[in-house]
Amino acid sequence: MLTIIDYGVGNLRNVFMAFRRLGVEARVTSEAAEIRRAKALVLPGVGAFGDSIGNIRALGLEETILAAIGDGVPFLGICVGLQLLFEVSEEMGEHRGLGMLAGRVRRFPAGLTVPHMGWNQIHQTRPIPLWRGLPDGSYAYFVHSYYADPQDPSVVAATTDYGIDYASAVAKGNLYAIQFHPEKSQDVGERILRNFAIEAGLLESEQ
Repeated sequence: MLTIIDYGVGNLRNVFMAFRRLGVEARVTSEAAEIRRAKALVLPGVGAFGDSIGNIRALGLEETILAAIGDGVPFLGICVGLQLLFEVSEEMGEHRGLGMLAGRVRRFPAGLTVPHMGWNQIHQTRPIPLWRGLPDGSYAYFVHSYYADPQDPSVVAATTDYGIDYASAVAKGNLYAIQFHPEKSQDVGERILRNFAIEAGLLESEQ
């Protein structure tokens, strides 16, 4: 079963319903034991990085999440769920992240309107399972004021231009994460969630 990690942030139901519309059996939970049994994990997120990582630690979920990723459980981070995977965020002070990926989360440069909100293009930098059947340059829906700056360029799977070219998707082994909101990105978002479910063995592959 697909497990969506509940750590007290919004947008969980929209992500849950997006998977359910695809026919994926899913649950939302903050219980470490259920997260450990998950066949695939999704870490969504909206709001401030510091509050988000603080909630994860207060619930005692940090080690559980790290262990699941380390054990090879297919994992999808969404929006703040991407940013939390990095070592440090500069949002409203400096906050230590989960540290699965080397790099920092930075604010968009001065002069750019923040948040970066609305439709923008995903420029694929390398093939990953999430992009199957998705044309390069497809549009997705974004809402964020900070972006991830990976130390290792090889983890970048897509970039987006908003005054700067920044990493809007990353991937490493069983770990995938996207800065945009697939649940708000219509057909493009549906395709990405379907591809993740297929990769995780939760839906049959399309031939």
